[in-house]
Amino acid sequence: MKSNHQEKFSRLRGQFPFFIFERQDYSLTSDGLQIQYTFNLSDQWYFHPKIFIPRKTFFLSDDFFFAKLDNIVFNIGLIELISYWKTACSPLVLIRPFALSPEQCSWWKKLYFLGLGEFFYLNSIETDEADFMNLTSTSETHLQVQPFSLHDGVIVPVGGGKDSAVTLELLTPHTHCIPMIVNPRGASLETIFAKGFTTDGFFEVRRTLDPLLLTLNDQGFLNGHTPFSALLAFLTTLASVLTGCRHIALSNESSANEATIEGTSINHQYSKSLEFESDFRDYLFQYINPDINYFSFLRPLNELQIAALFSNMTHYHKVFKSCNAGSRTDTWCGKCAKCLFTYVVLSPFLPEPELIQIFGDNLLKSVDGQDLKPLFDQITGISGEKPFDCVGTVDEVNMALCETIRGYEYRSLPATLVRYLETDQYRHYGDIDFRGFLNPVGKAHHLLPEFEKILLSAWYARFDQKPV
Repeated sequence: MKSNHQEKFSRLRGQFPFFIFERQDYSLTSDGLQIQYTFNLSDQWYFHPKIFIPRKTFFLSDDFFFAKLDNIVFNIGLIELISYWKTACSPLVLIRPFALSPEQCSWWKKLYFLGLGEFFYLNSIETDEADFMNLTSTSETHLQVQPFSLHDGVIVPVGGGKDSAVTLELLTPHTHCIPMIVNPRGASLETIFAKGFTTDGFFEVRRTLDPLLLTLNDQGFLNGHTPFSALLAFLTTLASVLTGCRHIALSNESSANEATIEGTSINHQYSKSLEFESDFRDYLFQYINPDINYFSFLRPLNELQIAALFSNMTHYHKVFKSCNAGSRTDTWCGKCAKCLFTYVVLSPFLPEPELIQIFGDNLLKSVDGQDLKPLFDQITGISGEKPFDCVGTVDEVNMALCETIRGYEYRSLPATLVRYLETDQYRHYGDIDFRGFLNPVGKAHHLLPEFEKILLSAWYARFDQKPV
């Protein structure tokens, strides 16, 4: 829900004119790697977020990676600070630990601005990339790129949803994979266990926010969405350095490229987009290690195509969760856009009893209550604005619904789908061939040929097709 915080934005910027990245501290013990940052909000508030990486047997020797940690720890701090800076949006940001080149400052400003597009929009804050902050470093110590040899292992971040399960399922038989989980929870752990990994077999990140951040939120400071997947990108780079794995395989799909607000650059999933992925690959090459290969394994596919693959991976169906609202209790809340969208894109490929077993209800019937109707209208494009959540495109949702309607045949449709039959969306999408819509595979991606072959082989096998 939008709030008009333009006046608050201006007032807080005057009250807190600068934000400082003061220092980074880390130590390596027999237990693991402990990292702490110090951020300073105009000498009035100090934040100390922490990250802990438990030591695992697949870590490289300390002598190999310890001297290489300054650079990646610093860059993780640069993305961590955005969660704290946004409380007051100070016009001046000073970076003290190490120097940044003008090109790096421009790179970070772009990430901050586009990554906070939803934050600015929902707070009704009018600003632009040139003026929302001035970013400068005060140190004269420049970090050097440190090329070092890596092996062909693959870091696979796992969040507990269907997408990362598909990536893990398809890559594990072909290459050495290490799942990575940030703040492990039921669904993410059960996903890797379903693939045969153990508690000793995954890279674990324990991220702790400074409680002061929540206190300031309660006191009325500015709050909103930050680009978590950009933080994940830098954390996966740390995993690459500690384990020696050259490849980092994300599970971001082509659908993430679509703007949330049509005709703008405002995208809830900006840091999952191909634009960010390309920018991040360039940044790794220029400033960290040119040998690290960061890419999204699922980029050639859209959400509907991923759902088609996932529908056959039944060993994950009881354990996966894509619901943000239910993440703490490891459940599907059945009331949010993510629950509804996931149900819809799976509905062409799974029978209703299996969907009910996963979600606890037929969410298309539940839409008839007023809880989900606004969200249904958003994900189908009826209301003209997508939800601010990780959902697929309007085209994919409508094609899924039309195919689901065909699958009901002579059974009575849920009232929601009866209502949908009267919409312009159904009249537009109802006659489009579903298989024809489903078949094209995207060409805009960063997959090496060996990874593209694995993905396309699985895709064509799903429908017993030959590549075209």
